[in-house]
Amino acid sequence: MHKVYLKPGKEESLKRFHPWVFSGAIARINGKPEEGEIVEVYTSKKDFIARGHFQIGSIAVRVLTFREDETIDNSFWRRKLATAREMRRSIGLIGRTDNNTYRLVHGEGDNLPGLVIDIYARTAVMQAHSAGMHMERMQIAEALTEVMQGEVDNIYYKSETTLPYKADLFPENGFLKGGSTDNVATEYGLNFHIDWLKGQKTGFFVDQRENRALLEKYAHGRTVLNMFCYTGGFSVYAMRGGALSVHSVDSSAKAIELTNKNIGLNFPDDPRHKAFAEDAFKFLEQMDDNAYDLIVLDPPAFAKHRDALRNALMGYRKLNARAFGKIKPGGILFTFSCSQAVSKEQFRTAVFTAAAMSGRSVRILHQLTQPADHPVNIYHPEGEYLKGLVLYVE
Repeated sequence: MHKVYLKPGKEESLKRFHPWVFSGAIARINGKPEEGEIVEVYTSKKDFIARGHFQIGSIAVRVLTFREDETIDNSFWRRKLATAREMRRSIGLIGRTDNNTYRLVHGEGDNLPGLVIDIYARTAVMQAHSAGMHMERMQIAEALTEVMQGEVDNIYYKSETTLPYKADLFPENGFLKGGSTDNVATEYGLNFHIDWLKGQKTGFFVDQRENRALLEKYAHGRTVLNMFCYTGGFSVYAMRGGALSVHSVDSSAKAIELTNKNIGLNFPDDPRHKAFAEDAFKFLEQMDDNAYDLIVLDPPAFAKHRDALRNALMGYRKLNARAFGKIKPGGILFTFSCSQAVSKEQFRTAVFTAAAMSGRSVRILHQLTQPADHPVNIYHPEGEYLKGLVLYVE
């Protein structure tokens, strides 16, 4: 096994169990490990400190274990997946009759950096974000089958767009086990088509589940606008919450088609819902003032890396300013950022600036984040990516 030696003092973050080794912290590497290969990490004094997947890039090693006596083998994957499953069971997400949609593995949050597994009814969708997890995909699939104890029949691998392109891995999406075309899953009693074949992420935004449930409580008697609706999750919850009308907007015609399918699954032929395949900024600009008294802004990540941060913050200010300018007095705004490069403070400042630009009186009702099945490793605060505010606008 290849050995990675750190520069003096560069082991401090690893002593605090941070799961990344940056390339700039490395003094030398014994040999030439392949991308995805397991390497051992040593301090400048040649003391063992970690073992993980090697990768070319700014994050050179993603740590799998800090224990020298822990081998990365089949039993390791079973233990890690069993621990992740037990956590979801203990918080009441597994074994419910009204919900079979949840995240089983959330990368660093479950001490498995580079791996995401979402459960949709009897199908698990696995996604690798590192070369190492891609190389281990079959072992992980075998361990997953054992750990899930007959709860999963299909394992779909979906990593064509998430792996580092420089690694020359040439991944192909497809079933590692099974092959069911039944793509309907249930979230808190509502049914959704999950597009794991061509949809974003693993096919559905599982991370907004609790925030959708909160919106349902505010929807009664309101006119709702769901911007960047994707699969229409917030729209479906608003319909069940008793909204007077729900309008869904997305620039993607395919997303609008999927939204209409999901509305039809739960509320067939309900005239309260309309969907529009239009640019969000144009729609906000051209819509009538006071047309809606509940608006959801859940855009895609405006900043996928720090170089785009300035433009992203300008985008959040512009988007929220338009919503503040249009929403009916006494309206409620659900506004989000899923950009990991944007901090909570930066997002809040952007929204506050937008509120000040509008001249409206605004109060915070809720501060939102990702749900418990997207846990944040206490030693890896970067894992807190989803930020949201629920605002009352006078």
